[in-house]
Amino acid sequence: MGQATAVHATDRFERKREAILDAATGLLNTRGVKGLTLGLAAEAVDLSTTSVTYYFKRKDDLAGACMLRGITSLLGIAERALAEPTPGQQLHALLTLYLERVRLATIGQAPALPVLSDLRALGDPQRGEVAQAYMRLFRKLRTLFEGDGLDWLSRGRRTARTHMLLEQLFWAAAWLPKYDPEDFGRVRDRMYDILTRGLAADGATWEPAALPLEELSPKSRHEMGRDTFLLAATRLINRNGYKGASVDKISAELNVTKGSFYHHNDAKDDLVVACFDRTFEVMTRVQRLAMGLSGDQWLRLSSAAATLAEFQLSEHGPLLRTSALAALPEPIRAEMVGQSNRISDRFASMISDGIAEGSIRPVDPFIAAQMLNATLNACADLGFWVPDVKQKAAPAVFARPLLMGVFSR
Repeated sequence: MGQATAVHATDRFERKREAILDAATGLLNTRGVKGLTLGLAAEAVDLSTTSVTYYFKRKDDLAGACMLRGITSLLGIAERALAEPTPGQQLHALLTLYLERVRLATIGQAPALPVLSDLRALGDPQRGEVAQAYMRLFRKLRTLFEGDGLDWLSRGRRTARTHMLLEQLFWAAAWLPKYDPEDFGRVRDRMYDILTRGLAADGATWEPAALPLEELSPKSRHEMGRDTFLLAATRLINRNGYKGASVDKISAELNVTKGSFYHHNDAKDDLVVACFDRTFEVMTRVQRLAMGLSGDQWLRLSSAAATLAEFQLSEHGPLLRTSALAALPEPIRAEMVGQSNRISDRFASMISDGIAEGSIRPVDPFIAAQMLNATLNACADLGFWVPDVKQKAAPAVFARPLLMGVFSR
């Protein structure tokens, strides 16, 4: 009798804990680590905050548990996919299993997967625990690029392609809501086609034109001062997350006072918006420069992608990672997402024109543009994942695999 009671109590504890994690994951995905609180999680499951602390002592304990549960789910997907015999079949299975998991969450038959881009906003020791779990997932998935016929890939290039592939899965959460869940199978087919065959038409080569990076540099002394300030903030936010990029750290990085910070920006959210504005301005200017090239759309698209990849590792880079969106209030976040979508829509127009003229393969322009945008965004972290990569090599190491196919030489 006592054993049965203990089992029942354990089951009840686990059900309640899972319910808290389900609710907290939803809050984490919409508000980020910054906006998640024990009180909001408790309210979502009709508990008192004190009751939630019985399961999770602090907010970071709860956020970390959400992320660890999600990574465990993704690791299971990766292990099942990698049981397939060839890299192509493994990639197809990975997309199938991942999108099916997202479909089940969308229709309420499975918990939502957590957004992992805000990992840097966690405090220690939770941040370290989640980072270790993520590295286990990363190393597992990297074996996809160690299969038959891929022995020519260096370790650095395998790492870069794994980073790009994971970014495609995570960024898909931003645009998948445009599709009905029953259409996810078609989405899978289109993503797989783009990843394996790229965008280039048969016979096209990777010879992007060199766009002048100096055209992207600020000209006046005032512009240079502001750009220096925003670049320092961008690097800190990308490295440490919104929470870790304090006013004190930004000021120390530039050796200026807090007063100088507030002279440039009224509040920290204003600073993030300004960093995003800089990012979107750079991307738009590169697109405009590429569109002015004489040649076909394949040349223009590949040149824009190559230039942005190189810019990320230049002295003026990187651009702000979209992970910073999670820290912004909803109205501001929606505005920033709208600006990001305009960048993607311009890429989609270039792809569509290329399909019409025959320089780009027939692909889904919307999905291809979103995948390209995700790749260029992820390139901001390329120096972390492949420390010895050179600025001039970034386009071939990171942009080319998406545009020519992830299994292409």
